[in-house]
Amino acid sequence: MSVMVILLGVSLFVGIIFLIAFIWSVKSGQFEDDFSPAHKILFDNPISKPEEETINQNTKINQ
Repeated sequence: MSVMVILLGVSLFVGIIFLIAFIWSVKSGQFEDDFSPAHKILFDNPISKPEEETINQNTKINQ
Protein backbone atom coordinates (compact mmCIF):
# COMPACT_ATOMS: atom_id res chain seq x y z
CA MET A 1 0.00 0.00 0.00
CA SER A 2 2.86 2.41 0.72
CA VAL A 3 4.17 1.84 -2.81
CA MET A 4 0.92 3.17 -4.24
CA VAL A 5 1.25 6.36 -2.19
CA ILE A 6 4.81 6.84 -3.45
CA LEU A 7 3.78 6.21 -7.06
CA LEU A 8 0.84 8.59 -6.73
CA GLY A 9 3.14 11.32 -5.39
CA VAL A 10 5.72 10.77 -8.13
CA SER A 11 3.08 10.76 -10.88
CA LEU A 12 1.55 13.99 -9.58
CA PHE A 13 5.01 15.57 -9.46
CA VAL A 14 5.78 14.53 -13.05
CA GLY A 15 2.36 15.74 -14.20
CA ILE A 16 2.88 19.13 -12.59
CA ILE A 17 6.32 19.44 -14.21
CA PHE A 18 4.83 18.70 -17.65
CA LEU A 19 1.99 21.18 -17.03
CA ILE A 20 4.49 23.90 -16.10
CA ALA A 21 6.57 23.12 -19.20
CA PHE A 22 3.46 23.28 -21.40
CA ILE A 23 2.30 26.60 -19.95
CA TRP A 24 5.82 28.03 -20.35
CA SER A 25 5.99 26.94 -24.00
CA VAL A 26 2.59 28.46 -24.78
CA LYS A 27 3.55 31.76 -23.15
CA SER A 28 6.88 31.88 -24.99
CA GLY A 29 5.18 31.50 -28.39
CA GLN A 30 6.06 27.94 -29.36
CA PHE A 31 2.58 27.26 -30.75
CA GLU A 32 1.84 30.53 -32.55
CA ASP A 33 2.55 29.37 -36.11
CA ASP A 34 -0.06 26.67 -36.68
CA PHE A 35 -0.33 27.00 -40.47
CA SER A 36 3.11 26.57 -42.00
CA PRO A 37 4.38 23.38 -40.30
CA ALA A 38 1.72 21.29 -42.02
CA HIS A 39 2.53 22.83 -45.40
CA LYS A 40 6.35 22.97 -45.26
CA ILE A 41 6.62 19.58 -46.93
CA LEU A 42 4.87 20.96 -50.02
CA PHE A 43 7.50 23.62 -50.71
CA ASP A 44 10.96 23.17 -52.23
CA ASN A 45 13.97 23.40 -49.99
CA PRO A 46 15.72 26.68 -50.96
CA ILE A 47 19.00 25.56 -49.37
CA SER A 48 19.39 22.42 -51.47
CA LYS A 49 22.61 22.01 -53.47
CA PRO A 50 22.65 22.04 -57.26
CA GLU A 51 22.78 18.65 -58.93
CA GLU A 52 26.31 19.16 -60.29
CA GLU A 53 27.79 19.63 -56.83
CA THR A 54 26.01 16.53 -55.59
CA ILE A 55 27.32 14.50 -58.54
CA ASN A 56 30.88 15.77 -57.94
CA GLN A 57 30.70 14.85 -54.27
CA ASN A 58 29.41 11.37 -55.09
CA THR A 59 32.24 10.72 -57.53
CA LYS A 60 34.82 11.87 -54.91
CA ILE A 61 33.37 9.43 -52.41
CA ASN A 62 33.42 6.55 -54.91
CA GLN A 63 37.06 7.12 -55.86
